[in-house]
Amino acid sequence: YQRRVHGEPVFGSWGGVLNGLAMAELHIIGALQGGTRFPAASLFCKWQMVFGPAWRCVEGALHGQTQVDEPQDGETAKWGHPIDVHLASKGLQGWPKISVEVWHYDMFGRCELYGYGFCHVPTTPGMHELECVCWRPAGSVMDEAKAFFIGGGPQLVSSSIVHSGADRSRLHTVSAGVVKLRLGVIARNFARFGVET
Repeated sequence: YQRRVHGEPVFGSWGGVLNGLAMAELHIIGALQGGTRFPAASLFCKWQMVFGPAWRCVEGALHGQTQVDEPQDGETAKWGHPIDVHLASKGLQGWPKISVEVWHYDMFGRCELYGYGFCHVPTTPGMHELECVCWRPAGSVMDEAKAFFIGGGPQLVSSSIVHSGADRSRLHTVSAGVVKLRLGVIARNFARFGVET
C-alpha cells in the first residue's frame, strides 16, 4: 500500500521494516492539553518533536502550534492539540523529546514569549500524564523593567539550546509555568534489540 514520508509517497509493507531493515517502532499519540501558572492568559504553544540521528519519522507531524485560548474559568489555557507521530529506530540514543514554547497574545495583537520547556517521551508503553515545567531567560534589571512596562523580553537565538543542554547551564532563567501533556506510547519490535518494554 502507499504511505507518505515527509510528503513523498512510499510504497510497500511497513510491518516493522523501513527501507528493508528491521527497526524498532514507537507510536506517540496524545495531546498538548493546556498551560497553567503563566503570568497572564491568552496563551498559545509551539511544539516540536526532537530526536537523535538514529531515529526516523515514519509518519506524522513533528511540529505544530495550538490555537490561542483565553480561559474564562480559571488560569488554565486549554488547547487539546493532537500529537500523532510514528517513529522508527535502530538504537536508543537520542530518545525522543517534546520541546515547547509558550507565547502570550495580547489585545494589541503582539506575541510575547512566556516560556521554553521540554520533556522526554516516556520509555514505557501506556498512557502518561506529563507536566513540562517552563522557564524563560532572565535579563538585566533594565531588561526586566522594560518587559514589565512595554512587553517583550530576552529570547534565545537558537531554540535547540532548550532540549540539547549544551549551553543551558550557563543561562540565567526565571520559572514561567507548566504545560500539561497526555501521551499514549506504543512500542513495537524493541525486544529484537534486547530492550524490554
